[in-house]
Amino acid sequence: MNVDTPQPAPAGDNVQPTAPPREPNAVSTPLYQLKAEFFKTLGHPIRIRVLELLSEREQAVAELLPEIGVEAAHLSQQLAVLRRAKLVATRREGVSVVYSLTSPEVADLLKVARSILSGVIAGQAELLEDLRSTRPTTHRAAS
Repeated sequence: MNVDTPQPAPAGDNVQPTAPPREPNAVSTPLYQLKAEFFKTLGHPIRIRVLELLSEREQAVAELLPEIGVEAAHLSQQLAVLRRAKLVATRREGVSVVYSLTSPEVADLLKVARSILSGVIAGQAELLEDLRSTRPTTHRAAS
């Protein structure tokens, strides 16, 4: 008997073959949904600041704390989110935990975001200047 081939259930048994439940995974999740989850991970100012600092060099938690200016527990929570997303890696150095980016592309992404925002802000500044330079027109009521 071949154990790789499913055998029919004996007659009289009400056993229905069922497929195992499917768990969501990267293979079955649409790419746009994975991207949305990725950007949600980046959607916190503390996490962005941590990534910016780590873009410069690897840093211990004790170095990050004064730069970020939050309580240690809050920073730890944000670092855990970044670790789960595999955006940062850790290593022990004595009693310190040192963080680094897992990929230089994270730093590249932050640079691109800065460039996009610079363009948006420049466009808003031009619009504001246009608004300030145009004289308001006065509307007279028709008589």
